[in-house]
Amino acid sequence: MQIMPLLQLIESFLCRINWTSGKEQRLEYPTSLLIALFSKIFSVFPFRGRAKAGESVLVHGASGGVGIATCQIARACGLKVLGTAGTEEGMNMVLRNGAHQAFNHREANYIDKIKEYTGMEGVDVIIEMLSNINLATDLQLLSYAGRVVVVGCRGPIEINPRDTMSKESSIIGVSLFLATEEERHECAAALLDGIEAGWLKPIVGSEYPLEKAVKAHEDIIHSSGARGKMVLLP
Repeated sequence: MQIMPLLQLIESFLCRINWTSGKEQRLEYPTSLLIALFSKIFSVFPFRGRAKAGESVLVHGASGGVGIATCQIARACGLKVLGTAGTEEGMNMVLRNGAHQAFNHREANYIDKIKEYTGMEGVDVIIEMLSNINLATDLQLLSYAGRVVVVGCRGPIEINPRDTMSKESSIIGVSLFLATEEERHECAAALLDGIEAGWLKPIVGSEYPLEKAVKAHEDIIHSSGARGKMVLLP
């Protein structure tokens, strides 16, 4: 995996940003967050997800730091943005950061609500961060020739391949570390443009000192819902 070239590119990227005062700048965009942002640009537009202006995108887990950035990027690219979150506060945060509509994924009928909202058209692109839970359902939400972009998975899942055949849909796995050098530089340029223009504003959530990393992991596992990117401070 091409980890060092990516980290070197991020270091160069950080040096080019004109920092101003504020919480996000004080944290100097942690490397973990920047890798996540690179991954979302790579996933959504225009590389793996092949999303085009005017299409719709569904972001699962949209209230976390990665999900929020995905919503901001997708909105700036001219997409119709739908997002899911697990709390009312999370849904409001999603709406404030680019989503046209938010759904509570803890509600038993939230899939039906998405189907009702999208009607017969379905969703063109789904950004999937927990594919071992959602992938089978995602395939039923897609439009004709829709794409599920898998950026996260914690185990196996059984799907019905007929769901891909009936709409000629695609399941696309993404690993940022397999991106070409040209693609990484395009991602960096897009992120820099977004930050300088003001439409990309990474949201930092909970902060923990490094010695409390175990506590941070426990809290995120048992959290009722994400609200921005959790950060470990040195």
